[in-house]
Amino acid sequence: MNVIEVEGLSKTFKFYRKPQGLSASFKNLWQRQVEFKEAVKDVSFNIERGQVVAFLGTNGAGKTTTMKMLSGILHPTTGKVKVLGHTPSDREDQFKKRFSILMGQKHQLWPDLPAIDSFALCQRIYEIPTPLFRQRLSRLSEVLGVSHLLDIQVRRLSLGERMKMELIAALLHGPELLFLDEPTIGLDFLSQRAVMRFLQQLVKEDNLTILLTSHNMADISALCERVLVIQNGQLIFDDCIANLQDSLGGLRRIHIESESALRSELLSRYGKVISNEVHRAELEVNDGVANEVLQQLLKDIMVKDVRITAPPLEDSLERLYQRQGQVA
Repeated sequence: MNVIEVEGLSKTFKFYRKPQGLSASFKNLWQRQVEFKEAVKDVSFNIERGQVVAFLGTNGAGKTTTMKMLSGILHPTTGKVKVLGHTPSDREDQFKKRFSILMGQKHQLWPDLPAIDSFALCQRIYEIPTPLFRQRLSRLSEVLGVSHLLDIQVRRLSLGERMKMELIAALLHGPELLFLDEPTIGLDFLSQRAVMRFLQQLVKEDNLTILLTSHNMADISALCERVLVIQNGQLIFDDCIANLQDSLGGLRRIHIESESALRSELLSRYGKVISNEVHRAELEVNDGVANEVLQQLLKDIMVKDVRITAPPLEDSLERLYQRQGQVA
């Protein structure tokens, strides 16, 4: 069953260009220069229940605009959108109770109040029965490790603690669909991992559907099985992460650890040297010759440990952007 159905979605913004100078500004009062910006262009995709999908692109590519249309914050210029069987721009109450949106740079909790007070407000807004509210709050706060912080003013919490509270607020009403826009921005790596583990648990236990935007590839690799890539408002890739990495050159990384010092001039005979830290090195080779190169390395070098991996997701995305004529 599709939770999200998008067909030919487009969004064009109209704005007025303001010229420099006082006289030009006065002239602009009567002769305004109108311009249009196509933020999203003819985008189509479907997302099934229980899927965790990454929505990637460079700054200004159209990710947040698309997410705002899916959640009903913005009206599309053209195209059809169905989310949980509803048209988002109608903003029906029954629809708004079935999804949640969390933006890492925007906050819904009152900074001068304890988080528990904001949660109580969420209970009233979403009409959550008290026993269910207490059950969900207890579960979420315990899993995220913030039960002892519920009575502390939000502004006195660390950034990681505040983001965990924001997650609780977004999940208290039991949404079926969660939109996440940069949920770990500004967090240290321990807080990032805690949030990702929590989301993985929710997906497994509650069959939650997630659409995630992030510039942190660790978030994507840890949580997502499918990737949508948008560039200049157009969808340029829709497939699983493994196919993104395999479809752009078929490269592999060979990670070597040796008892003896590794010399770059020697390693360069086998492939492109990505890094060399005396006893540890990383080579990039074509997928078709990776096993052959590995066998030759084992013959020529005293290898302590070796493994073959796909290139980092960042490298695959960069090659995709280059193929589209847009370097990230």
